[in-house]
Amino acid sequence: MTISSSLNAGVAGLQANATRLASVSDNIANSSTYGYKRVVTDFNSLVLSDGISGYTAGGVRASSNRLVSESGAVISTSNSTDLAVRGRGFLPVTTKNAFEADPSGDSSSEMMLATTGSFRLDSDGLLTTETGLLLLGWPANQDGSVSNYPRDTNDGLSPVQFALSLSGDPTTKVNMSLNLPATSTEATGSGESQVLSIEYFDNLGTSKSISMEFTPTVPATGASNEWTAILTDSAQAGAVVGEYVITFDDSRTSGGTIANVTTVSGGGYDPVTGAMVINAASGPIEFNIGAINSGTGLSQLSDSFAPIALTKDGSPVGNMASVEVDANGFVNVLYDNGLRKTIYQIPLVDLPNAEGLVSLDAQTYMISPESGAYFLWDAGDGPTGDIKSYAREESTTDVATELTTMIRTQRAYSSNAKVIQTVDEMLQETTNIKR
Repeated sequence: MTISSSLNAGVAGLQANATRLASVSDNIANSSTYGYKRVVTDFNSLVLSDGISGYTAGGVRASSNRLVSESGAVISTSNSTDLAVRGRGFLPVTTKNAFEADPSGDSSSEMMLATTGSFRLDSDGLLTTETGLLLLGWPANQDGSVSNYPRDTNDGLSPVQFALSLSGDPTTKVNMSLNLPATSTEATGSGESQVLSIEYFDNLGTSKSISMEFTPTVPATGASNEWTAILTDSAQAGAVVGEYVITFDDSRTSGGTIANVTTVSGGGYDPVTGAMVINAASGPIEFNIGAINSGTGLSQLSDSFAPIALTKDGSPVGNMASVEVDANGFVNVLYDNGLRKTIYQIPLVDLPNAEGLVSLDAQTYMISPESGAYFLWDAGDGPTGDIKSYAREESTTDVATELTTMIRTQRAYSSNAKVIQTVDEMLQETTNIKR
């Protein structure tokens, strides 16, 4: 009956507008919620029949959709581990409860997605939000490199965790540049040795030293242009760890550069790279004294002993001072001794249909069949954007638009209520015919 269908259509209109009002109220309530994605409610007509004998009202259906792919404005903060995705992509996160249930297990099986988060160190050294979300990343190797993990699965991801204890960095390389006096290798030379002490840090962060003693070869006549370098290690009670005979060129084109190095003991000298490996107590240390005829490293010129430059890696033990996340997702720790170390890389998750994600609490999302298969990209590569630290993503809600929609919804709701009231009056008239 047409009157009955009108009543049903009016009821459907009330339900649809109530659904739209619910989404509007949710959007307004979260207008200041970081990372919130607004919900839109669309109406679709429902046609029951289209016959020539009469028309039956089908009413309306409401469908709500969260616009996950919409990005909010990025604003600056004062916390280095406040993160926001600038562009396409999601941060992988998991729950703290999942990690605490099995700290030694792979909590990445609980992987969820987020576009922003305020992560801070907790008492266990984990980067976590106030809602208990943990940031996931690939752990870096000791040298700061990141292994090749599979990109179509979350295997290898683990919660970003810092060692809050002290950290040291042993010395493994020394690059040196110094000048030896050419007059010392002449027949009139005094034969006086030149000594250079080089500090290094062992595996425990303790300061040790390698002493390099250069002794000239004084000939009976002319000039030998030859020095004997003896290296001793203070950590081995002054034991000799290397002895080399270094001959310098005295030609017009290459005068003063290394012409030849003969290894008496210790690691062999590479004439191409200029490196020789010394076995210190803490392990091998590569000394670079310059390649043959390169003009770098050791030289023999004039009449003065002059250490020019000395660079080395390694540092003493230091405390963690700060944490930084760069645009490519590399998590770096800075220590008060000047050491900078990469410990994790945070990938960005990309998938074909962001609107197909399942919405969860705390502005997080879960992958579903409708969202499609995901892929883990390096931040800034492929279709994904980069990661912005000291930043948060604001809500995508526009309060002015939502208030306008609320007014329209209120009027539409009142109109549908008026339809029901009118149908009720018509049915009342129908029942009064019998009287």
